[in-house]
Amino acid sequence: MISSSIPYPHSLCSAKFRCSTTLHRGVSSSSLYTYSLPPAATPPQITKFHGCIAARGKRLHIQLKAAENEVEHEEEEEDFQVVWAVESNYNHIVILDTPKSRLLLLDSCHNVHSMLNKESKWTGSYWDEFATLPPVVPRGPIAIFGLGGGTAAHLMLHLWPSLQLEGWEIDGILIDKSREYFGLRDLEKHTRDGGVLNIHIGDVFSPEAAAISGGYAGIIVDLFAQGKVLPQLQQAATWLELYDKLMPEGRFMVNCGAGEKGHDGSSTDGSWKLNATIRALFEAFPGQVNWKKMPQSAGENYVALTGFLPDLTTWSAAVPDELNSSVNQWRTCNMHGS
Repeated sequence: MISSSIPYPHSLCSAKFRCSTTLHRGVSSSSLYTYSLPPAATPPQITKFHGCIAARGKRLHIQLKAAENEVEHEEEEEDFQVVWAVESNYNHIVILDTPKSRLLLLDSCHNVHSMLNKESKWTGSYWDEFATLPPVVPRGPIAIFGLGGGTAAHLMLHLWPSLQLEGWEIDGILIDKSREYFGLRDLEKHTRDGGVLNIHIGDVFSPEAAAISGGYAGIIVDLFAQGKVLPQLQQAATWLELYDKLMPEGRFMVNCGAGEKGHDGSSTDGSWKLNATIRALFEAFPGQVNWKKMPQSAGENYVALTGFLPDLTTWSAAVPDELNSSVNQWRTCNMHGS
């Protein structure tokens, strides 16, 4: 198996590969295609792939396998195109376009960090969970740490058009390309109800950065590198420092990534103690951390919410029907790991 790598900006790579897409944990599909990237010095040519990918909003992991002697079950093919590929100071950036969606792949492991569906704002993954936050936080601005291509921002402003979102991203090139290919420019214009996405370039861990007068009503945290949660988020001290950026009764909602393997070699028992980020949150805010684990079809990521668990009946009634059952799956962390 050959790990995929993005050619440097002034090189051209063309070869046949077998592509297997993994929904963060398990293999989903495979396909044979020709991979060809244009030099960055030329206009971003459209390079077509013929293959099948399962892209429903999960943080996908793509690996390339040599096509020789590979015999795989054929699935329905879907054309997808590379519309941009470049290496910034922070990321390997690849943008793919399919008839149904546009995908932002980052890092040498080619995880999908953002997607924009062409027919619906819904993703069927953890990004949809972030849209449940507004009813359980005070009125005020909500920050997104790790804006990426703005997947969560698109859905949140669609459902809650009066929101003031403050999106933070460390990679300016990524934001430029997301404005061009993921519609961020549209979100930077005020809606009829006054909602808007304000974009900031900077390091959210800097004491001077990512803070506003009065604090945020909520902070969505979706910070990954090389397919893993940033190590800072697995330390209680980090969360206590970030807490100063919240207003009173403000909350964090966090994509905590995958769990660790249990004693039997699996992480299927669902205990929050298998996730290092939730353990750090629990250490920082004992008794005020809630968690859920996404189903296998949605990537099996753990998601955390700080503060006392809201009344689930009231919360469920305040969100769109598509999110009702999801809200009812939240539970509070306790020392027994359930």
